[in-house]
Amino acid sequence: MPSKTTITVRLSGALRDFLSANVGENGSYENVSEYVRDLIRRDKERSEHEAFERLKAELTRAFAAPEKSFRPLSASKVIARNKECPSP
Repeated sequence: MPSKTTITVRLSGALRDFLSANVGENGSYENVSEYVRDLIRRDKERSEHEAFERLKAELTRAFAAPEKSFRPLSASKVIARNKECPSP
């Protein structure tokens, strides 16, 4: 069974008003939990999309490089190089 996390968030002013406008009878969401889950899902999708775009750009540059610039790398060198690069 998946575990659940409970969070408490305090909002006031413009943020509270914006939340109120988006939740309930006149809003797009029935409750705050539904709204927060949707925000997290969208942020996750955005993060995954950005990671994919970075990978796509790196591959585009790699495939555009002249063949003479290619050099063989062992798996251990690739792993070591990837450990040096921090993940976003």
